[in-house]
Amino acid sequence: MKIFLANPRGFCAGVKRAINIVNIALKAWGKPIYVNHEIVHNTYITNYLKSKGVIFNEKIRSIPLGSILIFSAHGVPKSLRNEAIKRKLRIIDATCPLVKKVHKEVSQASNLGFEAILIGTLKHPEVEGTLGQYDYDQGKIYLIESVKDVSKLKVNNPNKLMFMTQTTLSLEQIHPIIIALRKKYPNIISPKKPDICYATINRQIAVKEISKISDAIIIIGSKHSSNSNQLMKLGRKTGKYTALINSKNEIDTNYLSNNIQSIGVSAGASTPNIIIKQVIKRLSKIKKTTIQEISGIKENITFNLPKELKNIKFK
Repeated sequence: MKIFLANPRGFCAGVKRAINIVNIALKAWGKPIYVNHEIVHNTYITNYLKSKGVIFNEKIRSIPLGSILIFSAHGVPKSLRNEAIKRKLRIIDATCPLVKKVHKEVSQASNLGFEAILIGTLKHPEVEGTLGQYDYDQGKIYLIESVKDVSKLKVNNPNKLMFMTQTTLSLEQIHPIIIALRKKYPNIISPKKPDICYATINRQIAVKEISKISDAIIIIGSKHSSNSNQLMKLGRKTGKYTALINSKNEIDTNYLSNNIQSIGVSAGASTPNIIIKQVIKRLSKIKKTTIQEISGIKENITFNLPKELKNIKFK
């Protein structure tokens, strides 16, 4: 059985930065370090950080006064930041810079008195954080998920309208929605540069490539991860058996034992390399395998650490 490894796969620059921020904070201030929500959507990473003294927390009011609090890579609403400031918490912001870009777009719309439309997924933490950047005294921000939502949408002033998108959706998913928005609201203003992040796009391109040569596809990532779910949907859209698994224990060995000669393997942007290696090792036990790395887009992007960690003195 052949295993084709998609490239790129696994960690993106924003995830690497977020995990690095937590590790630096632990080294600088010791445990406990509090993180609002999961730092990234991966059980292995959260369990690893818990073992080092990180406490993942959803409610700011339960964090002891003066503690270190890190905002996750998904970003948080302004209201949560204000609550943390009131509790005199030492804030370190690990929000991905590409998510911050969308935050700025929403704030700009609000400051200019424009209404905003966010294309995103209901109840996703990134979306909640992005919606929370809008000042409702200035107007309104609307969340839409589909073309059907566009047809139902009613805004106050179609001539003062901007749209933006969640960073981890697929281009194929948002394209018809944007067309519908522009048809309904010809004067709507779009982002100067697309909001879908480079890592999301690159991993989607890589899955399309491995789907051409594979009998089945495995995406390694959390069920809560938006970009991992998009990779799964993309694989299934090609007509190939596609499974989203969180670890080697979720591999359907019975299915893969039957008439499967090749498997394409990719991983979401918050999946560590160690989990990918474990999955490949388990696959190699089903049948004798050969492993081939598929050439793809090279990612050399890095993000700077937040200003809160500059000139930090370690214990």
